[in-house]
Amino acid sequence: MHDDVERCVRAVRSRDARFDGWFFTAVLTTGIYCRPSCPVAPPKPENMRFFPTSAAAQQAGFRACKRCRPDASPGSPEWNQRADLVGRAMRLIADGVVDREGVPGLAARLGYSARQVERQLLAEVGAGPLALARAQRAQTARVLVETTALPMAEVALAAGFGSIRAFNDTVREVFAVAPSELRRRAPGAPAPSGPLSLRLPFRAPLCPDNLFGHLAATAVPGVEEWRDGVYRRTLRLPHGHGVVALRPMPDHIGCRLSLSDLRDLPVAINRCRRMLDLDADPAAVDELLRSDALLRELVDKNPGRRVPRTADSAEFAVRTVLGQQVSTAAARTLAARLVVEHGAEVADAEGGLTHLFPEPEALAAVDPATLAFPQSRRRALLALVNALAEGQIDLDVSGDWRRARAGLAALPGIGPWSVESIAMRALGDPDAFIATDLGVRLAARQLGLPRTPAALTARAAAWRPWRAYAVQYLWATGDHAINRLPAA
Repeated sequence: MHDDVERCVRAVRSRDARFDGWFFTAVLTTGIYCRPSCPVAPPKPENMRFFPTSAAAQQAGFRACKRCRPDASPGSPEWNQRADLVGRAMRLIADGVVDREGVPGLAARLGYSARQVERQLLAEVGAGPLALARAQRAQTARVLVETTALPMAEVALAAGFGSIRAFNDTVREVFAVAPSELRRRAPGAPAPSGPLSLRLPFRAPLCPDNLFGHLAATAVPGVEEWRDGVYRRTLRLPHGHGVVALRPMPDHIGCRLSLSDLRDLPVAINRCRRMLDLDADPAAVDELLRSDALLRELVDKNPGRRVPRTADSAEFAVRTVLGQQVSTAAARTLAARLVVEHGAEVADAEGGLTHLFPEPEALAAVDPATLAFPQSRRRALLALVNALAEGQIDLDVSGDWRRARAGLAALPGIGPWSVESIAMRALGDPDAFIATDLGVRLAARQLGLPRTPAALTARAAAWRPWRAYAVQYLWATGDHAINRLPAA
């Protein structure tokens, strides 16, 4: 979008928050860059320059506006919609791969040379992988400086900087103040210790009912819970584990993170945003779906529905197989047994979380005779966890969606419902469509849509590329706990 100068200028002049994160506005006369909704008086169009990422603006020599804090805006929805090289690379960088494995590790995961990845990112987003990772480190550093009382040396290490000097230089360059000044200006006193409290922004509107309702209704005991109006769950992270508490608020999601290693902060934030689909563009989604007369009333009733995704793709795939042809309650019970028997234990001082969900490697070693469900589902589960453990199927954020679908469909006992459910909630494909789902078919009957999966899929072509969101609106026609925000 940043190439459409006229459209960008209109968005800046109207301070349209819907475009925050889509592009960034740099001002030649001040040397700063802002989000489109910045409250200051808009500059003259001839003094504006537009960039697709904050990293690109920083690389061009601009520093972040202290008033609108563009580095903290929602992420661009484009990177979660695209399954090409650039989209996959952006998701991996957000997941901290460059900080952990470097550019060669990023390129290896994508199956391209480092030079090809660099060239593609520079052409599309105006910054290479190192600059994009550096911008993320700067934002992480700012969060830690402003919300904790950690010594600056520990903040530098936790944010991923190789030295305190690199940390100081980056903060001064990006924010035009020293780290100590950032802390002094922060509203409220930093917490001396304990969980980190953050605000996760999103583009309005956001309907929390199906989002948190789905996560709470399908929560696996010990791994997830709904407590006092908050969804809580354990997280497996690169350097350790964590517990997150997420509370829906009118203009943000309240987030409290307890981490065993602060280096996992940016990864944990990214996974929470992905799980709640917070970088979605509800205006674009709802505009398209509203154009269908049969969906218009559903969209107008509760606009801004998100796709409830997952913090762990392998976990969700396992849970999908466990949930085949059984009720939500039965699927939770089966998953809870696996958690108790094979999951790693964790401590939770604030609630009832006890375990991390078991990894595929742990489940691959399970004796099939100990699994208390039908033989066909045992076969499907063991085939899945073995394929995941051996790397035959990649459900990671860098995974190829088509290849993952084909790999899943080739496994015994994995049918279209499971494949599309995993594509929608684990892979994050916004166009996944579960035509065989019972709830979708009941909604189709109620709305006068075709009833057979083939005919319904053909009819749903008009909803592309947002069919996963159409599923959320179709599910809303049923009286099920996944459609209701649980009582506090």
